[in-house]
Amino acid sequence: MLDSICLVDAHVHAARLPTLKDSWREWAAQYGSPSLLDLYDGEGTLVPERFDEYMASEGVDVAILFCEYSPKSTGIQPVEDLVPLLSYNPDRFRLMANLNPHLHYPLIEELERQISLGAVGLKLHPVHGSFAPNDRMLYPAYAFCERVGFPVAFHCGTSVFPGSTNRYADPALVEDVARDFPDLTIVLAHGGRGWWYDAAAFITLMRPNVWIEVSGLPPHKLPDYYRNFDFERLAQKLIFGTDWPGVPGPRANAQAIADLGLQRETLERVLHKNATEVYALKDQRFENVTAGKDNDTNVP
Repeated sequence: MLDSICLVDAHVHAARLPTLKDSWREWAAQYGSPSLLDLYDGEGTLVPERFDEYMASEGVDVAILFCEYSPKSTGIQPVEDLVPLLSYNPDRFRLMANLNPHLHYPLIEELERQISLGAVGLKLHPVHGSFAPNDRMLYPAYAFCERVGFPVAFHCGTSVFPGSTNRYADPALVEDVARDFPDLTIVLAHGGRGWWYDAAAFITLMRPNVWIEVSGLPPHKLPDYYRNFDFERLAQKLIFGTDWPGVPGPRANAQAIADLGLQRETLERVLHKNATEVYALKDQRFENVTAGKDNDTNVP
């Protein structure tokens, strides 16, 4: 919670260190918290109690944890590695599924398996996985997600990791998916980072079922990145996320969002309401965290 507003971090990489390539570790060391390694045991596995206490100290009420199957870029971070964190505190931790069509077949069978482990959404990483988001081999998964109301997040922005294919981050490729699956809920993670900010914002404002998630973007620069748009209006469709551990801490990023001068209702949407809606977080466990906080009228 940040000054009486609940906080959902919708983009957290809680990977085991042995599953990561050196480039990922160097990125985390350069941009992340100096105390990052204190959260791990001697074998490079996050200690659930330490990680839970850290997220609580950062004001994070709910954190959505990402796995990733990208052997050519960042490595394979299995979904099973996240299960102990979810088991330790199911109130705070949720899971994002991940598919790579080069590795998973049948796609829907693997997605259903990850949903059974607690996934609240599906993340696709075309840039690291070397596939186009509008590739027809993914369409059965999109049809399934549209039918059952399961949101899909796409990496939508450049990546500096070796092996990345940045042309697959173009929002125009995701627009094809939005066109062909008009009832599919879509999240543009990283919001067009690099040279696609305008395209990501335009698509988000044009389509009611498309959202921007701001992980990996310096919050104080958001009005500049989206300067060609009414930022207050666009912010009503933003979802807070950090890309942890590539940030000093969630609290600092959330405070930077709060310092942008958004209206209270818009700020609440960014920090938790949009994520709650998109990922259907408002079950009884989440209500235990948020009960009574939305009525606080003290503007931070």
